[in-house]
Amino acid sequence: MLPGIRRTLVTTVAATFAALAVGGGVAAAAPADGPLFSCRSVGDPCRQPGAPVTVPSTPAPSAPVPTVPVVAAEPNGTMTTGEFIAAAVPGAQQSRREHGVPASVTLAQAILESGWGKSALSTFDKNFFGMKCNGQGNYATGCRTHDTSECTTAGQCFPTQASFRTYTSAADSFRDHGATLASLARYNVAFQFKNDPNRFVAEMHKAGYATDPQYTVKLTNVMAKYNLYQYDI
Repeated sequence: MLPGIRRTLVTTVAATFAALAVGGGVAAAAPADGPLFSCRSVGDPCRQPGAPVTVPSTPAPSAPVPTVPVVAAEPNGTMTTGEFIAAAVPGAQQSRREHGVPASVTLAQAILESGWGKSALSTFDKNFFGMKCNGQGNYATGCRTHDTSECTTAGQCFPTQASFRTYTSAADSFRDHGATLASLARYNVAFQFKNDPNRFVAEMHKAGYATDPQYTVKLTNVMAKYNLYQYDI
């Protein structure tokens, strides 16, 4: 074979083997200006041989979303019975911690005295316990006259008017109620039964808290009907 033909065949065969190597997945050197890319594995980004590896940047953590404090609703006349009780529990339990009045008693009185928050006294003046204005006390902001009723010891009730304390919040009304009971000597016997709500009510009534002869029965019935004892702490 002529030398020229031999050189042509060698060149052709070499080129053919190079193409087969690339097509078959065998690692082969590519020309510096060739189109071959180097991929390390499935999912890896392809890059030109020798090109720097680009590492995806980690996104900066987002700033925490500020939390908005939830303000608990105060008891009012637009609530269901369950909502009213739930809204009144914190004030009643605070009164128990500060002054010793059983929470069940405070809740029952708030329900009975304010008519579930629907009375004019509680609606306009935040007075949930019918606290009269025999002096303004430490928590009231003033006094206002309201229609009310009083009863004789014989059980005869009659309409009348009286001056009652006014408050800026239900919380102040609850605190004033507990503080007043705890500060008056005539209720000392009742406070001997802080862990016996029914007896507490009876002694409080006996000491002159209300003129209604059925006051003890009414309060204890409310306490039992709505299981207010569960909130005593």
